[in-house]
Amino acid sequence: MKFSTLLALAPLVAAAPSAEVVPRQADKSIDALIKAKGKLYFGTCADQNRLTAGKNAAIIDANFGQVTPENSMKWESTERTQGTFNMAGADYLVNWAVEHNKTVRGHTFLWHSQLAGWVSGLKDKAALQKALENHITTIMTRYKGKVRGYDVANEIFNEDGSLRSSPFSNVLGEDMVKIAFNAARAADPDAVLYINDYNLDSPTAAKLTNGMVAHVKKWLAAGVPIDGIGTQGHISAGGGNNLAKAIQALADAGVKEVAVTELDIQGNNAADYATITKGCLAVKQCVGITVWGVRDPDSWRPSGNPLLFDSSYAPKAAYTSIVQALS
Repeated sequence: MKFSTLLALAPLVAAAPSAEVVPRQADKSIDALIKAKGKLYFGTCADQNRLTAGKNAAIIDANFGQVTPENSMKWESTERTQGTFNMAGADYLVNWAVEHNKTVRGHTFLWHSQLAGWVSGLKDKAALQKALENHITTIMTRYKGKVRGYDVANEIFNEDGSLRSSPFSNVLGEDMVKIAFNAARAADPDAVLYINDYNLDSPTAAKLTNGMVAHVKKWLAAGVPIDGIGTQGHISAGGGNNLAKAIQALADAGVKEVAVTELDIQGNNAADYATITKGCLAVKQCVGITVWGVRDPDSWRPSGNPLLFDSSYAPKAAYTSIVQALS
């Protein structure tokens, strides 16, 4: 297996360039506070472009304990050409995380979006299975012992709970889940393996009940090694109470862990952030919360100012509400 850039061949222990150190932008670390409550982390997403811009690296270092690669581990970034891997972006993030003692959540493998075009062209079941297994094995072996867990499967359900049509499901059917998770377990037996989705924001949503919970129960009974369920949490103000209740409903599927994995809340969101934080605290299996970005203008959906820091990197009322919920 070859890697397409010299950077990708660099040892993972090579230090990522350090961003300018600036004073903490918040009085208290929400990561330290949630760990004091017995949880594993309060995290955010990042990649090299964020870590080398503005005050992002300093804020993440001071206030967050976990990072998820925003784009650098997605298929179009890592294996754009079949069999040729470019891991430079992912290496940067993992190196930075190791250097700064941060947990990493890998993201993602079995996903219909941001997929290399050649994958969609594989119509033979054996060929697609081999490609999926090789992709997972190559990446997870590279980061064994450095990445705590992975979103092995992402966004595979329709809103009614049925399986989404995708380049994977159209060829492999439901077996795609077993194939992906078995490959992941074999590549790194110690990694925590997640299935992740959006619109799992109400305990009565069909996508949660008929989709995620029903299928995960079935797959667990069949021996598929699913360790955790991630709910992304891309919601609007007022949705926090339902999402908090959904955390317990997901835990009831029988997994070892649940996590809020990509949280952003558009609108007047301080109360919702506090409610979701308390919702995680109330569920034993909930290990942590990841917000999808640091400051509002860098969000993938910036309208409604959905994150915890404003454009000047100042902590907002939403950040303060989390501190209060954890204090």
